[in-house]
Amino acid sequence: MTTRRKFIQGAAVAAPAALATPALAQSAIKWRMQTYAGAALAEHVLVPAVEMFNKIAGDRMQIELFFADQLVPTGELFQAMQRGTIDAVQSDDDSMASPTDVTVFGGYFPFASRYSLDVPVLFNQYGLNEIWDEEYSKVGVKHISAGAWDPCHFATKDPIRSLEDLKGKRVFTFPTAGRFLSQFGVVPVNLPWEDIEVAMQTGELDGIAWSGITEDYTVGWADVTNYFLTNNISGAWAGSFFANMERWNELPEDLQTLFRVCCDQSHYYRQWWYWGGEANLRVNGPKMELTSIPDDEWATVEAKALEFWEEIAAESDTKRRVVDIIKKYNADMVKAGRPYRYS
Repeated sequence: MTTRRKFIQGAAVAAPAALATPALAQSAIKWRMQTYAGAALAEHVLVPAVEMFNKIAGDRMQIELFFADQLVPTGELFQAMQRGTIDAVQSDDDSMASPTDVTVFGGYFPFASRYSLDVPVLFNQYGLNEIWDEEYSKVGVKHISAGAWDPCHFATKDPIRSLEDLKGKRVFTFPTAGRFLSQFGVVPVNLPWEDIEVAMQTGELDGIAWSGITEDYTVGWADVTNYFLTNNISGAWAGSFFANMERWNELPEDLQTLFRVCCDQSHYYRQWWYWGGEANLRVNGPKMELTSIPDDEWATVEAKALEFWEEIAAESDTKRRVVDIIKKYNADMVKAGRPYRYS
């Protein structure tokens, strides 16, 4: 069975060929960029955008792409970028251990979004961009662009058909999601990403709450789990592109614009790749059986999320600002009705 570790080892050899670049003039700008994603997943969530950037920028600038943990562990991405070891990063705030007040909202903040389009609207129309810019500017990092990934579902060995079935399950998930899920008896487990597949096989883990079904199939987790819970605790992962502030400020304005355009292309690619992939694999995927927790029972989880929001908001003024925006946005979506929200 191919593991993520093997993907990464292969990437160290394959990446230069896959991202072949023209001969560079001596004055060409060179960036090193690392993503949270392993090689198989990065082929979708980042490689197309980097290839596009390198092709258009030509001998003016080239980005060398590294996959998860190739230069530094994912948990050290922020520090490496801040000190200039890495020029740019694609990650969520939570995974890269960002020392900001918005870190808890990166990745999966419970029930903040229902659909992938919620994330860019929250950032671009409801004010989250400005808050993220403020927070990262304080620590010498440029927050460039935020976008949505897949929803957060459980992939498990045993079927989950009630909240009772979650109790005692050892689950690999994000820090914030784990903090929320622990009240339902879930036991959050922290392991290196590349060890998850083996941990499922050896019984160290009972499940994964890290992604949607598209990633389960793409990275191999569908091969070591049997069931996919259709209820999710978030409609979309929120992640971003970041850069060392000095490196960003050194770029000519047109290259900054090109970088932003390629980030937008990446966001757009993921919108349809995940949206279509989630539906297709639920209907046609041969490896996982779908299960569901009844709506009335799951409503109690959604209600607990609102209490969790208030718990987070009480921790700082910045967190209060973000929670208030999320509350306002979701209230507006409910009022807007179908197709924005279904009762």
